[in-house]
Amino acid sequence: MSRNRKSTTAVLLLALAAATGTRAQDYPSKAITLVMPFAPGGPGDTLARTLGPVIGAPLKQHVVIENPAGAGGTIGINRVAKSKPDGYTLLLMNIGMSTAPTLYRALPYNVVDDFEHIGQVAYVPMTLVARKGLAPNTFTEFLAYIRAGNQKPSFGNAGLGSASHLCGLLFMNMNRAEFTTVSYKGTGPAMNDIVGGHIDLMCDQTSTTTPQIKAGTIKVYGVTSSTRVPSLPDVPTLDEQGLRGFDVVVWWGLWAPRGLPKTVLDKLVAALQTAVTDAAFKARLAELGAEPAPLAQANPESLRTLLTSEIDKWGPIIRKAGVYAD
Repeated sequence: MSRNRKSTTAVLLLALAAATGTRAQDYPSKAITLVMPFAPGGPGDTLARTLGPVIGAPLKQHVVIENPAGAGGTIGINRVAKSKPDGYTLLLMNIGMSTAPTLYRALPYNVVDDFEHIGQVAYVPMTLVARKGLAPNTFTEFLAYIRAGNQKPSFGNAGLGSASHLCGLLFMNMNRAEFTTVSYKGTGPAMNDIVGGHIDLMCDQTSTTTPQIKAGTIKVYGVTSSTRVPSLPDVPTLDEQGLRGFDVVVWWGLWAPRGLPKTVLDKLVAALQTAVTDAAFKARLAELGAEPAPLAQANPESLRTLLTSEIDKWGPIIRKAGVYAD
């Protein structure tokens, strides 16, 4: 290559770098898309629509929620992984991010290395709920019902590897029970079928079940966390009802495609930290039995550490159960 061509190439590269830097400094200059990879009406969708305006406020931009649902969230996750790393496409995903590497034999992305980790968002307990017409009225009666071995109730979930699937899987393992699993594109549609009496059971997050429990449209057998939920103070935990050691709380994190400019990442981290300390955001989550992540966990390092530790935690459980997807 001649000296002139080398000089021209260098100038072009410098100009491109300068232009990219300018765009990053101007971020955000348009609406941001927050991908929620489950169907509308579910707990993730509720959290996304609660989080969007609170994150958008300090960034002075509107946050649009999109729901490319299916395959336990992997369709939406892959969409974000393959998006341009400019800060205009973000992912809100839960514990299922950590189970996918074991559940799916050929993921089109790497959950750790193909994303920029922005920070932890929230923690949401779950509840074991049933259709109103199901015979058992208490958790003790329900345990006797399934342990008798005469019944195989239908159990809805949001797809392989979703939080609702994991909760059901753990419950079946601990009780040597067998349910007929019915997978949906999200627990929103599953909840509709619980209320309509079309399926028997579901383990879902309080952000979805609390309003239905309070309205009396479904039965609740217990809370999956180790302590009771303030929004449902009269609902005992499964642990205190005899299922010792059962503790499932769903964590949620925020990600962007790998390669995000540092200036953009810093702005997103700052917006997330503003959100988790926002009084109105805290109050809304409390109404749903959830809580925002502590400020010290709303950062890239904390989310990356959590994700890798959860991969190590759930991998052996899933492999023991022999549950896989193509």
